[in-house]
Amino acid sequence: MFLQLAHTRLIVFARSRDLILESYSLTRYFPESENFGLTQQIRRAACSIHLNLAEGCSRKSTAERNRFFEIARGSLIEVDTAVGIAIALKYIPDEQLENIKVLIIENFKLLSAMIH
Repeated sequence: MFLQLAHTRLIVFARSRDLILESYSLTRYFPESENFGLTQQIRRAACSIHLNLAEGCSRKSTAERNRFFEIARGSLIEVDTAVGIAIALKYIPDEQLENIKVLIIENFKLLSAMIH
């Protein structure tokens, strides 16, 4: 935020932040019984994507960068899986699915392209 480093100008960095905001927005309406379950899991995993991306960009070696990008992609898969559970439990109305779907797919493509 205060450090204007190169990774803050990456499209994937902006889109992973969008995913965090959308995740918080969607989970805001989950049942109170999920406060320490799916709500927190989705939010933590979404933040993990963004944070691991930032940390990976700070690494000097390709192997280290890739490892953090792989962790970020794994967290994205975790978000996707947890959202799938929330859908099955009918916590997310169909009309609210499009944004999260687009963000998950876009982030997956962008992160995958960064791993070499």
